[in-house]
Amino acid sequence: MSEAVLKLLGADTMFDDLKRMNKRQVYYQVLNFGMIISTALMIWKGLMVVTNSESPIVVVLSGSMEPAFFRGDLLFLTNHQEQPIKVGDIVVFKIEGRDIPIVHRVLQLHDDGNNNIKFLTKGDNNWIDDRGLYAPGQMWLQPKDVVGRAKGYVPYIGMVTIIMNDYPRVKYAVLVALAAFVLLHRES
Repeated sequence: MSEAVLKLLGADTMFDDLKRMNKRQVYYQVLNFGMIISTALMIWKGLMVVTNSESPIVVVLSGSMEPAFFRGDLLFLTNHQEQPIKVGDIVVFKIEGRDIPIVHRVLQLHDDGNNNIKFLTKGDNNWIDDRGLYAPGQMWLQPKDVVGRAKGYVPYIGMVTIIMNDYPRVKYAVLVALAAFVLLHRES
């Protein structure tokens, strides 16, 4: 890195701080960093338990749900089985063979009479239903395919996630800068 970039980031003073730290202070900073990571994981796992969803928060990655949700909106999900899926619900579902979940609205329900509910989805901004997105031969989704149902959202806050996924170098630079700040910052 150039000297100007290091000064801009304040890295030169951070490295000076590191040089002045004794081993005990360095261990303390490493433990602080570990505690931050552990706390984030505990909050995530706690949200999973409360919402009954494997992913309590998701980012809308496409424009298929506009105008209800835009690319970059952060959705809060729940997946309580005692609440039946209804037409009009916005669900996040996974398709076999696809890694990324899809956010779309329930368009139609199908009940075979034996309490086996199946449903069809469609993005609000799409012309046709989602049968073309489902696994080959699959015509309906089942409740087991649902990751969660949207209960709230924060507009555009997820753009940070999209930018970091689209530009991995930005993600690594931000992670390194955050780690360096936590590890090298000394409390006065």
